[in-house]
Order: sequence, then structure tokens, then C-alpha cells
Amino acid sequence: MRFVAASIALAILLPSCVAGSDRTDIVNAAAPSGAAATTIDPALVPVAFNLNLPDWAPAPLEPASNRLNAAKAELGRRLFYDVRLSSTKTKSCATCHEQKLAFTDGQPVSPGVTGQLTPRNSMSLANVAYAPVLTWSNPLLHSLEQQALVPLLGQEPVELGMAGLDDELKQRLEAEPLYRELFPKAFPELNGEISLATVVRALSAFERTIISMDAPYDRYRYKGDVDAVSDAAIRGEALFFSEKFECHHCHNNFNMNDNVIHARAPHPEIAFHNTGLYNVDGKGAYPKGNTGIAELTERAADMGRFKAPSLRNIEVTAPYMHDGSIATLEGVIDHYAAGGRTISSGPYAGIGRDNPLKSSFVPGFDITAQEKADLIAFLKSLTDETFLNDPRISDPWKTGSTK
Repeated sequence: MRFVAASIALAILLPSCVAGSDRTDIVNAAAPSGAAATTIDPALVPVAFNLNLPDWAPAPLEPASNRLNAAKAELGRRLFYDVRLSSTKTKSCATCHEQKLAFTDGQPVSPGVTGQLTPRNSMSLANVAYAPVLTWSNPLLHSLEQQALVPLLGQEPVELGMAGLDDELKQRLEAEPLYRELFPKAFPELNGEISLATVVRALSAFERTIISMDAPYDRYRYKGDVDAVSDAAIRGEALFFSEKFECHHCHNNFNMNDNVIHARAPHPEIAFHNTGLYNVDGKGAYPKGNTGIAELTERAADMGRFKAPSLRNIEVTAPYMHDGSIATLEGVIDHYAAGGRTISSGPYAGIGRDNPLKSSFVPGFDITAQEKADLIAFLKSLTDETFLNDPRISDPWKTGSTK
């Protein structure tokens, strides 16, 4: 038992060895054919700001050009929850990223200000500071500063709808007395400039404070609290990290995924996987417009490859998969047990188990009712109630707090 426990701890704390077919070489393969190679920003430094991390947790990295401080984090929190960042003043970042749902929105896909739907499910922002690539299927998107521009300015789909409205955004924010106070504190080197650039930097700074590391499983695994989780969760942990179920190959570090970068591992771990969710043409095709990183790499072998999400707080982030097409954790386990999903009719009909591009880590397995219950108990032990109710990252416009 000691050997098993030690093996599990190592699997969580160390970067994984991911099969070559699932890894993406960020230097040579992430860019489309003919495009320039891409690399992680070399000017990344450990976050020095106090994030109240537990002793076992490594510091995340941040751009040297956008160091986190208390004023910037508070400004970013205000902006994150502010509907003035949408063209219609009806939506904010928090509309699709609700704290009580681990900063997801509980919908398969999300409507923007025009009603146009996003093609993919809203990802959790828990521990997003540790992500070397962002969103489900963009190996070129490395920084939160880059990513913030997508919902603000993007037109395919329109989310917040602020493209071409830089001046209006500036006027809206300048009219708020609190912003006239916070921007100079957050950006003294820029004389308190209120602009799209400083808005994006402040949003990114706040997002780096969205930390979830106090789940029952954290207290059990890293702090030695043997009473923090149930016996069923302990049995489920052993199943999760077993070779029978293969879960740990794609969900293995402290963030329970296989995309990570931090101060102790500054060379990013990046992987994307085809899980056999679709097989539309019998040759591995995914639905048009949702083909994974193949859309950018233009490589046939990348069809259906998406990033494995963190399993932290997975109990509250339904529905699941990149398109929100599986409603429950039980359904997700059934999908992997079958070695891929079978859709018997309709435009997406196909046998995912037979997808020729599917990851070798999704072979299928037999599972008993007791094993499924134990596995779900383990997954639920990753729910961090402290995080879901943390006032430091809650909506300050509701509480009236600036702290």
C-alpha cells in the first residue's frame, strides 16, 4: 500500500510522459503549415504576489511585463464582473464564468451578446495561471493577456462584442469614480491609463488569483489528513491511477490535467487528445467547425484532438466534454468505458470506439457499479468549497467591497 500511495503522489506532482501521438511540439507543430513556429513567452517569471498557496504548491508564472499586485488584481476583479465590458452592457466575463460553478456557466455552449453561440463549452478558470495553452483547441494561445482579447473583440463568434468600441469602452470606464481611483494604483508607470491594453492586463492579473487548492483530496493527499475523504474516494483514487482505467495519463498533475507550466517546471507540458467522442464518416471525422487543433495545424492526424480539462471541481462543471455533449459524470465514465461514444442516428452518427485517430489511452474497460460509485466519490473529493465561496474572487459590485 505504501508503494501504491507513493506512486500516486509521484504521478500527481511530476509532469507526465504522454504518448507522442497525443503531445504537441509547441515549437515545431503548433503553427499551421507555412506559419511561423510559436514558443512560450521567454519573459515569464514566478509570481511573487502572495496568492496564499499551500506549501506544497509551486508558484505559477506570469509575464515580466505584467507583474501581479494587489491594486491590479482588485481592478481586474471589478472589470471581470462589469457588464460595461460588453457592447450591450448585458454580459461580463462572469456571465460565462460563475464562481459557484468553478467559473463555468452550466451550459453546453454559451450565447454572446448577439445570441450567437460559442462552439465549445465554457472552461473552468480554476488555476488557469498554470495553463501553458488556453481554450480547448488553440495551441497558439499562450497567455491570459492574449486570450482576454478573444471574448472582448472576437467576431466568430461574437461574445462580448467590443470590436471597434475602444473609445466607448474608455469613456464608460472613465465615468466610474472607482476606476479613476484604481487604474492609477494598478498602472502608475502608465499614469493610470485607461485603455483596452490596461483592461486586458488587469483582467489577466485577476485571473491568476483564481486559485483552487483546498479540496478534501488536497487535504488528504498533500496535508496528510486521512479523515478528509471517504473510503470510497480512496478506493476511487486507486482506480483512477490504475492502468485498468487509464485516467491518469491525461489527468495526472496537481491540477488534474496534462497541460501545465510553473516555477518548478518552466518547460511547458502540452497535450491534446482525441477521445473517440465522434466518428462522423467512419474515418475519424468530428463535426464541422469543432475539429480540435486540426483547424489550426491543418494536419489530418490532429482531427478531434482537444485539451484535457482540469478535473478540479468537476462535480460542479457539468455538462462535460469540449461541446458540453455529455450531461453527467456517470455519462463521461460510460463514454470512456465504451472506448468511445456511439451515436446511432442523426447528422453525427458514428461509432467513436472505431475512430482510427482516437488516443491509445481510450481503449475501453469493464467497470462494476461499485467501481463507478468509488470513481465518482474520488472525483467529488476534488470539489473545493472554500474556492467556490471565496469572497476574494467574488463579485465586488454585489458586496460593495474593494478588498
